[in-house]
Amino acid sequence: MSLDHSRAPVLEAVDAYHRRGVLSFSPPGHKQGLGVDPAVRLLLGESVFQHDLLATGGLDDRRTRGGYLEEAEQLMADAVHADHTFFTTCGSSLSVKAAMLAVAGPEQQLLIGRDAHKSVVAALILSGIEPVWVEPRWDEERHLAHPPSAQEYADAFAAHPGARGAVVTSPTPYGSSADLRGIAEVCHGRGRPLIVDEAWGAHLPFHSDLPTWAMDAGADVCVTSIHKMGSGLEQGSVFHLQGDLVKAEVLKNRADLLGTTSPSVLIYAALDGWRRQMALNGHALISHALKTAGELRAGIEEIEGLHVNDARDFCGPGLADGFDPLPVVVDLSARDVSGYRVADWLRERRSISVHLADHRRINVQITHADGAATTRPLLEALRAVVRAAADWDEEPQVAVPSAAGLRMEQACLPRDAFFAATEDVPLSAAPGRVAAEMVTPYPPGIPAILPGERLTEPVLAYLRTGVKAGMHLPDAADPEFRTVRVVK
Repeated sequence: MSLDHSRAPVLEAVDAYHRRGVLSFSPPGHKQGLGVDPAVRLLLGESVFQHDLLATGGLDDRRTRGGYLEEAEQLMADAVHADHTFFTTCGSSLSVKAAMLAVAGPEQQLLIGRDAHKSVVAALILSGIEPVWVEPRWDEERHLAHPPSAQEYADAFAAHPGARGAVVTSPTPYGSSADLRGIAEVCHGRGRPLIVDEAWGAHLPFHSDLPTWAMDAGADVCVTSIHKMGSGLEQGSVFHLQGDLVKAEVLKNRADLLGTTSPSVLIYAALDGWRRQMALNGHALISHALKTAGELRAGIEEIEGLHVNDARDFCGPGLADGFDPLPVVVDLSARDVSGYRVADWLRERRSISVHLADHRRINVQITHADGAATTRPLLEALRAVVRAAADWDEEPQVAVPSAAGLRMEQACLPRDAFFAATEDVPLSAAPGRVAAEMVTPYPPGIPAILPGERLTEPVLAYLRTGVKAGMHLPDAADPEFRTVRVVK
């Protein structure tokens, strides 16, 4: 039966709630804005609070007989070719945890690309799953990781035949993508599921000029952040399911274990509205985004000393399998300046916020919301920062290791190290000790140190010099990285 994608069940239910004039004696306590501080109401607007409703016992009745959320999830699944879709208001950090816990349990093995987001490591700590790390493909010239290949997953399964499944991150925050069809075939040849952390790929199902969407590639579970490349509110995430290797009731149960019992109707409504927007107009909107990104890329290439990475840089033997052009990655290495300093200058001097920055790049994310009104001031700001950088003092250099230097022995399970007795030691005394914390340059949020890894000097030097150059380590016990937390 064909579904009507012009409908938005959650949005319609919100409208009906207000038309009925419901008098609420339940949370939220501001009572549709009546109790909100006037200064807060003035800044955020009345509508935010008027539409901030209790989901169960508010928007829907106490037994959820209206089925608004379930209908919205069915429409989302249909739009992206999945069997089931689940909404969450806790971001893809929850979604990926739920997916992993639906596939493996304590002391069971899971193959995971080592370029995984910190939320994947959090799932390992919570669950006691044993990671089998699959190495990303490392670009020695650009000091950048791309997703592991299908062959690397096949080799990992051969060495660890008891592994319960696999996790891959694709696309990366830099826009490089994996051979998802090949990895799915490797997994399914062993009767094991594939989880794809596709947090940066909400737009992929809606245009053929983009990398293959995980569900179309045969993945079993796919996690997507609608707030990243779509039109959702922050924390709006969905996870999709197909096939019979992961049971829908198990996945839903794991999400219920981790999720909030007070989900935001505002976030649900934005997810529902975004699906309608893309189902009806997605191809045209993404075509506009691709055109905008192409024009911006050409404009940046005209600025002396700046280079925009493209498929010729990121794809090829030993590199990525696919490329998404909407993350516009600007290489600054020819100017001998760091992305950290350029990002700070753009924010402080031109009120422009970039997506991520590293030791030699910035990434400006383009979506269907962008156009000349946003890219013109960006181009002018980039021209200005290049002029300003000519007078900058020499910057601290970041000691980026080789691929081999970045890897450390997983001496014990992440959970065991995280909950062990610990002590903080100076970096000079840390080599050879077992880490008891995550240390994550952010964004993009890929940990350089995991609990249970045996620390080595190259990684410690990378983070120490990175902090001096402007790297941000929000989860380190010592954000200045003069000490590191280790197992006692």
